[in-house]
Amino acid sequence: MINTIDSNDILQDRQSGKIEDYALLVDGDSMEPEFPDRCEVIIHPTDSVYNGAYVFAEVEGVNWFRKYVRDKEGARLVAVNSMIYPDITLEKLEWKILGVVVQRKIEDKITYYKQAAVNGLKVPMLFPR
Repeated sequence: MINTIDSNDILQDRQSGKIEDYALLVDGDSMEPEFPDRCEVIIHPTDSVYNGAYVFAEVEGVNWFRKYVRDKEGARLVAVNSMIYPDITLEKLEWKILGVVVQRKIEDKITYYKQAAVNGLKVPMLFPR
């Protein structure tokens, strides 16, 4: 069972100092154009996820950076560059969420990711700085 979260949970964890975020460099083009090769992302360590979140996940012992999608077809990890990279269907696989992307940096431009409700659904929202 995957826990669902909202941005207040992430902010509370970050402010309490219980969990420390960490940075990773994107390697490859699977998440382009949203996350180009060699851009920096900040991951908030958590095993909780919301639909549409960009996540760092482990599937069958392999780490992946993908978008988490859960709909009538089930849960899966989706590459933004889906023309080249197929979805990873999570049904019947051993997997876990390791963290959620909360920030992206491309050169000097920083974008923050958090969640908001739109038409009753929780979706990721972008907040460039």
